[in-house]
Amino acid sequence: MSTMASAIDAQVTSEDEKTFQYQEELPPLPVPDLGETLRKYLDSVKPHVTEDELRQVDFLCEQFASGEGKILHEKLQAFAKTKKNWLERWWEDVAYMEGRLPNPLMNMAGPAPYIYDVWKPQAGTMIPRAALMLHFVVQFWQFVRKEKIRPHKDTKGKPFCMNQFLKLFSTCKIPGVQMDHLVHHFRTESEGPSPTHIVAMCKGHLFSLQCVDGAGDTLTAPELQSQLQKIYDKASSLPPAPGVGFYTSLERTQWAGIRSRLLAVHPENFHSLQSIESSMVVIGLDDGSPADMDNMAWEGLFGDPKNKWFDKSMNFVAYANGTFVSNCDHSPMDGMMLVFSTYYVHCKLLECKGQWQGHAGVRKLPEPKQLHIHLDPPLMDSLQEAKKQFADLRASVEVKVFIFTNYGKKYLKSQRIHPDTCVQLALQLAYYRMYKKPAPTYETATTRKFYHARTETVRSCTPEACKWCQTMASATASESERLRLFQAAVDKHNAWMEDASNLKGCDRHLFGLAMVAREEGRPLPQLYQHPAFFKSGGGGNYVLSTSCIGYTTVFGAVAPMCPHGYGVFYCINDDKVTFCVTSWTADKDTSSKTFTNAIHNALTDIRQLLDTPSMARL
Repeated sequence: MSTMASAIDAQVTSEDEKTFQYQEELPPLPVPDLGETLRKYLDSVKPHVTEDELRQVDFLCEQFASGEGKILHEKLQAFAKTKKNWLERWWEDVAYMEGRLPNPLMNMAGPAPYIYDVWKPQAGTMIPRAALMLHFVVQFWQFVRKEKIRPHKDTKGKPFCMNQFLKLFSTCKIPGVQMDHLVHHFRTESEGPSPTHIVAMCKGHLFSLQCVDGAGDTLTAPELQSQLQKIYDKASSLPPAPGVGFYTSLERTQWAGIRSRLLAVHPENFHSLQSIESSMVVIGLDDGSPADMDNMAWEGLFGDPKNKWFDKSMNFVAYANGTFVSNCDHSPMDGMMLVFSTYYVHCKLLECKGQWQGHAGVRKLPEPKQLHIHLDPPLMDSLQEAKKQFADLRASVEVKVFIFTNYGKKYLKSQRIHPDTCVQLALQLAYYRMYKKPAPTYETATTRKFYHARTETVRSCTPEACKWCQTMASATASESERLRLFQAAVDKHNAWMEDASNLKGCDRHLFGLAMVAREEGRPLPQLYQHPAFFKSGGGGNYVLSTSCIGYTTVFGAVAPMCPHGYGVFYCINDDKVTFCVTSWTADKDTSSKTFTNAIHNALTDIRQLLDTPSMARL
């Protein structure tokens, strides 16, 4: 490739530091102070309860701190001394493995960002574009395998945990009757051999394709194009496939029973499933042509699974008009791993202007191998039922992509306002205006400064944010009052985000204490059973489930957390903010389109507020 292309590689990789070299130096996950956790919890409950309920919660917190909570906290501290991360197993098991919801409701998805600049939709471009995209994906795999990805660090140069990169490739969730489990087949070069094949799904047929040659080098884009074309031609010549990918969209216990039957029906099924589950990634070649960003985001989340395997850590789907989406299991990793790898691919495509710049020759390569999965009559019946259930599932979610272009990171930094904080307050104002009440809100904070750590919750609906929203809705409030309360809300959110990044929120600590009680056979403490716990978002009841996925070109979506809620992912650029909002169609009080309009108005009013002359004194 060109010298220009190597410049991006130089930014992403390091010759001096190995990707995982700081892992054992990372500090263990701390156990927060119980008093601080309860104070933060009580503060976060205030916007959602009556004064009487708040007094009840205050009393329960006092009881918990001196009684049952103190005992559980001491036991958690003792357990934490035996582990570098006391939360890791519990979080994976309870948040991801024990749940029985269909995987499409848990996965992350999104349109590929190349659509805006490199590759406009164009019929007949699917195969060559998929080949070039796949080449760069495998190159990223090479960097992780050789431990060349530059270790991520905070602004002070302290390293972040890179463990989740080990789960990006060749990872799959295996359904269980009561609990799923993850299998990780990826290995670094120092650890040993790692799978070098992908699985391509086309018209419901499955094929295994080697992406690395005998010398360990990534196949060129022309070579991958030749192989993908063979797969597409072969699939087109075959009778219609049953579409076994639909099984992965089922409720988990149901899928577990079907998978067990698949393994029992025919010995070849074991080898085919093993090939899918161990593959680097799955890529679908789909004859559809998403018409716009809304359609692409919806296809990413709930597009036809005949060309997806919802249990995989990474699915890509290439469409006939040259557009792309991804769908990724959330269990093994958080969104920023996918953002980083996707942004790398986008930068590489920008550098080569979407065209292969290397040798055009194609070597003689092993033929792609078709994977056969044999079905008996009961399995065929189950597949038809899976298709019916998925039709209902995909119709249950509304998806809206909205791009706010009036301002972005550049303007907000000039106003000394953290861009993410501004967006979070805009979400609060938008919801308050629509529903005349505050929304319990989850925002992701990374805790990767600690060993094997993932996230903590920022409860963005603070009392300060609520007071500001009320003044914005008041016809009698002065601009100076609105500005004063806006700054107070900004300061509170910034402080809570900083606390959360140090695991000083309240959700993970309260979760850990509940897990200690569960493992010891103790009843769940009353603190967790009071209505305020659920009203403030506990137990998976956050009405706004939100995450800033960074400042790159990459954006995505998740389904809402609760029946009357919204899922809101967004990315922030210099002069725009891109949102992907989801809601349930069954809830007539929610509408992704209406909510995005409210977000637009909220952001517009914030700009007007910040531009008032009195802002200068804040």
